[in-house]
Amino acid sequence: MRRTPTRLLGRPLGAALAATVMLGLLTAVPESPRTVEAAPAAASGSTATVFYYTKTKNWTAHRLHYAPDGGSWTTVPGVVMEAACTDWVKQTVSLGSAAGMAATFNNGSGVWDNNAGRNYALGTGNITVKDGVVAHSDPCADTGTDPGPGGAHTASVYYSTATVGWTTVNLHYRPTGGAWTAVPGVGMEAACTGWVKKSVDLGSATTLQAAFNNGNGVWDNNNGSDYTLSEGLSTVKDRKVTSAAKDPCAAETPDTEAPTAPAKVTADADGIAVVLTWDPSTDDRGVTKYQVTRTGGTRGTMVTDVGSTVFSDTGLEERTAYTYTVRALDAAGNVSAASAAATATTGEKPAAPASGKPLGTDPRKDPIYFVLTARFEDGDTSNNRGGSQHTKSGNAANNDPMFRGDFKGLVNKLDYIKGLGMSAVWITPVVLNRSDYDYHGYHGYDFYEVDSRLESAGASYQDLINAAHAKGMKIYQDVVYNHSSRWGAKGLFTPKAYGVRDTQWSWYYDEKNDGFEYDGLTVEPKSGKSYYNGDLWSTAEPSGNTCVNWGTPTQYTSPEGYRIYNCQWPSPTSGMFPKAYYHNCWIGNWEGEDSRSCWLHDDLADFNTESTPVQNYLIGAYNKYIDMGVDGFRVDTAVHIPRTTWNRRFLPAIQERVTQRFGAGAAKNFFVFGEVAAFVNDKWNRGSVNHSAQFYTWKERKEYSADDGKAALEMYDYEQQQGTGSQPTSTNAFLNGNTYHAPDHSKFSGMNVIDMRMHMNFGDAGNAYSNGKDSDDSYNDATYNVVYVDSHDYGPNKSSERYAGGTDAWAENMSLMWTFRGIPTLYYGSEIEFRAGKKIDCGPGCPLETTGRAYFGGHLAGDVKASDFSKVSSATGAVADTLAKPLVKHVQRLNEIRRAVPALQMGQYSTEGISGSMAYKRRYTDAASGTDSFALVTVSGGATYTGIPNGTYKDAVTGDTRVVTGGTLAVPAPGKGNLRVYVLDLGGRNAAPGKIGTAGAYLK
Repeated sequence: MRRTPTRLLGRPLGAALAATVMLGLLTAVPESPRTVEAAPAAASGSTATVFYYTKTKNWTAHRLHYAPDGGSWTTVPGVVMEAACTDWVKQTVSLGSAAGMAATFNNGSGVWDNNAGRNYALGTGNITVKDGVVAHSDPCADTGTDPGPGGAHTASVYYSTATVGWTTVNLHYRPTGGAWTAVPGVGMEAACTGWVKKSVDLGSATTLQAAFNNGNGVWDNNNGSDYTLSEGLSTVKDRKVTSAAKDPCAAETPDTEAPTAPAKVTADADGIAVVLTWDPSTDDRGVTKYQVTRTGGTRGTMVTDVGSTVFSDTGLEERTAYTYTVRALDAAGNVSAASAAATATTGEKPAAPASGKPLGTDPRKDPIYFVLTARFEDGDTSNNRGGSQHTKSGNAANNDPMFRGDFKGLVNKLDYIKGLGMSAVWITPVVLNRSDYDYHGYHGYDFYEVDSRLESAGASYQDLINAAHAKGMKIYQDVVYNHSSRWGAKGLFTPKAYGVRDTQWSWYYDEKNDGFEYDGLTVEPKSGKSYYNGDLWSTAEPSGNTCVNWGTPTQYTSPEGYRIYNCQWPSPTSGMFPKAYYHNCWIGNWEGEDSRSCWLHDDLADFNTESTPVQNYLIGAYNKYIDMGVDGFRVDTAVHIPRTTWNRRFLPAIQERVTQRFGAGAAKNFFVFGEVAAFVNDKWNRGSVNHSAQFYTWKERKEYSADDGKAALEMYDYEQQQGTGSQPTSTNAFLNGNTYHAPDHSKFSGMNVIDMRMHMNFGDAGNAYSNGKDSDDSYNDATYNVVYVDSHDYGPNKSSERYAGGTDAWAENMSLMWTFRGIPTLYYGSEIEFRAGKKIDCGPGCPLETTGRAYFGGHLAGDVKASDFSKVSSATGAVADTLAKPLVKHVQRLNEIRRAVPALQMGQYSTEGISGSMAYKRRYTDAASGTDSFALVTVSGGATYTGIPNGTYKDAVTGDTRVVTGGTLAVPAPGKGNLRVYVLDLGGRNAAPGKIGTAGAYLK
């Protein structure tokens, strides 16, 4: 829950556009172009003819629900669309003077297509919407083209899609001296791999201005300058224009002076993929690239240039022969006249992993690896951003922008995490953030938009989820229901007026720029100095101001010595935030009732979560990510929302959405675990049940007022009066003797929790173990507790440093976490004691490189491939050195053992009849699968087990075999960090595995 402390500086966005809630769907504000300047405005027009593609929907009726820009929405469900031609319906609407409209579609019976919650942004003229892609054309018109009047000039424009990754491209242009086409322009057609083209009539003009877009609001307009192109053939690639260019799709003409052919070409098929390799050319003319041509199958000829002597070709047809030819290219682009060839025949297509669907297995099977996405691995430097504090923090001096890691980097290193044996990845919040230092993700601004600083072409959030699932790994998304950034929440409410922008503050605040839309990536172009829009500050009191005593000087100054005025920044008591959306107070007592109804920090504007509009906004936002197939939510600052609101609103909404989309089985295993921060060493948080982690795992025990705000107060008072001695208890985590029993989850709230008590006491593994056991009867089911030593917020005992107890102590902690009840969780880098003892967070007051949130990618450089969990098939470079570290080997083997013994994953436990400091027995039984797993565990010290079932026991660490005939087994002390796991051999599918893995520094 701790957030980066920053001084109160920032730049807010202009007036918010209200969202419309209808039929349970939140209609969000359309996405704006990701450019320095907006695309040129559409010519004034009065109508739009909207064509909608019907084939993939199978609706019997179609309606268009729309609102002209600046106008009102039609009455739900909208106007009826009429048949146009095969697979299309259409509707022509009047827009008056508007240049476009927001639109959604539905079947008239409650099923909607609203562009995944963003609405469609449509212009004028003929517009098509097909499978989420917007373009300009008439799909029912004759496809012939008008050659134009004699003597007219023409331009053939080729645009490279290699870097933008768009599947649809529109050309928006105007001949010099003429008018712009209607936004988004004319559709471009596929030319060859990586290129699209369009020929346009220029009339008497010889040049044109142009911009490109994907038909769905994302633009390339040359950083706001537009492109100037000439008649004839022009190419645009990576914002570089080449006039009188060669056709990039034309076949190369062999040159007798070109390099000689490469040698020994081989093509090997694996499923429907082919890997091509060859020896470099021995020619002395300076080979820089190779041209690879493929023929065969129905996909036709493919030509591509590659910069290495290995080429992978994927997505081919099954059981089909493909022939590849390879020619060398020199620096001038000359192609070898000679070639080398090889043929490969593909096999059968492997089963494709489910896209956008949670894996749906028991979450207790999956050890969790927790990463700050922006600090883990940098896969795409183009989305790196330092923000307003880049220089002040010291990050600039280290060339270490706060937003550095991204989804592409995480996708590239999933095999590293899988190689550790971890099968779930907990990532920090993904929504668009907005503050001066927001890389961690907890300053949410647009909850319906994924932060652009994390995404890349081919590495969207959906791509990450799908890539993880393809490897059998889960994605747990960190979510925030309690607060937004101090800029408000786009689509719900954003404040309309902040403070004074006079001569002393103009160095920091941008000038007013109504055309600028914050996206986290783009520098505001008018002032040209920040990523934040300053149009909420003014030299005079703005109209519509609600802030009390606006502009009155205070006694305070900034670090630079500038006078601070009232309303300089957002504040809960300033009058800037309406009570319908935000709470209007500061926290006074962290264990008091006001902890749920007041602001934690000036950068964390506290939602009024008992308000229906706020609830609908958040439920709609997080439904979007459920629909993408995430496997669970880690809930930030859960304790700052009353349990009644969780139990009435948010938790049922999660279950209902997962059930609706993926079924009851997936809903049962959709893992929700909350951060209920209780930084104390006792069982109950200073005697306050309402602020204790275990409290949130239970349903309500009585009925309260129908009003959520009143119910929160009634529940708080009732439970405080009941006290700690009258709270419900459970045996769900405990064996009945040696017997597993079916757990009773009938009173489970739907939220599991982070084990704060073990976390607080992990300065010593034995202490964490004792404290954990002491609390387990007060959780609904402690076998679901998430257990970690340290995190992005704190180390044990609320330490502000990353754990630095030493390698032996880390090994002991891990041995306990991986075999005791609960789900072991590792903060990124702890497997090599990364930044041990360093301050976890100091905001912009010091470089991130010196903290516990430092960039980890340097330790991951190189290539790594995992053949299975805990199994690395190959590794090169720095990541190979990382994987050789002793704690890495320790974690890998612990995961192997835990994965092979179901009792260690899902079992109940008991210490009855056992002597030993950290010793316990665990059992898991499932009649449906025929599973019965019983294990005896001791960590570091010796133990004696009495009253256990007779039979043969095999140690998973050493392979030692013991036959028990009198119900007793004595185990010598294995040594610090080491452990013994004696598994009862029950034969068949429940046979004891014996020794698992290879002995290392600790497990031996």
